[in-house]
Amino acid sequence: MPRWLLPECISDILPSEARRVEDLRRRLLDLYRCYGYELVMPPLIEYIESLLTGSGRDLDLRTFKLIDQLSGRTMGLRADITPQAARIDAHLLNRNGVTRLCYSGSVLHARPSGALSSREPLQIGAELFGHAGLEADLEVIELLLQSLRAAGVPRVRLDLSHVDVVRTLLAELPGLTEDEVLPLVQAKDTPALAQALEGVRDGASRRALLALPTLYGPAPDVLARAAALLPALPALTAALDQLRRLAASPLLAAAPDLQVEVALDLGDLRGYRYHSGTIFAAYVDGAPNAIGRGGRYDNVGAAFGRARAATGFSLELRELAALLREPAPTPAVRAPWADDRQLADAVRGLRAAGQIVVQALPGHGQEQQAFLCDRELIREGGGWVVRPLRDG
Repeated sequence: MPRWLLPECISDILPSEARRVEDLRRRLLDLYRCYGYELVMPPLIEYIESLLTGSGRDLDLRTFKLIDQLSGRTMGLRADITPQAARIDAHLLNRNGVTRLCYSGSVLHARPSGALSSREPLQIGAELFGHAGLEADLEVIELLLQSLRAAGVPRVRLDLSHVDVVRTLLAELPGLTEDEVLPLVQAKDTPALAQALEGVRDGASRRALLALPTLYGPAPDVLARAAALLPALPALTAALDQLRRLAASPLLAAAPDLQVEVALDLGDLRGYRYHSGTIFAAYVDGAPNAIGRGGRYDNVGAAFGRARAATGFSLELRELAALLREPAPTPAVRAPWADDRQLADAVRGLRAAGQIVVQALPGHGQEQQAFLCDRELIREGGGWVVRPLRDG
């Protein structure tokens, strides 16, 4: 096996892509700061109990595990940063009231999460703790949409769902297990779902569960059909009311340079065991998978000693950056290399002013590659001055 060969679904990020990714990361973190979100940097590795505690168990199959040679305990390489943010909020910050945190970093998946997905996604996201009302859900969804707008995405489809729909229906149908039903609903496999429900007594909840894979599409249409198909149980009524209010909010309306289509998909159950209420996913042209996901995950912090209302989202930064146009080469100043104090002072002055200065090492004068040297630093009149590049 060649020494340079990387594992499956793992790849390097080369200069042009790295520039797009890093520029976008900085832009998004600045955006989150404008909304009052504080940056945190959790560690890449933790004890497995911390990473998978509570609702985080849903990440078990995606988490790489190893033995810590210092303690002998099992450790995990994080597959998601959200549980770490919940731990920081609950155990380290321990603030009263609302806490807003954001983050950016690599996560590692034992298995890819979707077709063409990397096993080392670059995750960026924001989490809001301490408010159980719909206002918090609206804020994080708005911030997700503004993130896509900042990335230059022209159109986005926002799919909304609510985990209480399936949970309520399953509670009304004893004898069914989540493991046998959830994959069929998620895959929208209505024939297999009907077969799984053959032994279940007929009734409104059974018929509603069987119809669930069909309840997707434009929000007004799905809400009308759901109201007709779902039984009038308090939990279902409350879930549909929350989705109706979210879908109708002006905060989710299209911005001048971002077209937003709000849809519902009541059979979208990704992260079902992790989430506790409204969930959402953002899809954009050119990306085979959801570019961003999020939702409410109340009480995850209980495992760390403090139950908190919580909602948030994360984006796959590398996939999002891949949608951006290839940046033009960056203008730069070409300078000679010499053991000369005046030259060194001139180069330092230009760099301090924000200019890119590429010093050509002897024999390598034309090898700037990613930088477009349109000026040069030359000796003139006893000093060093910048002039348009003479050779083009």
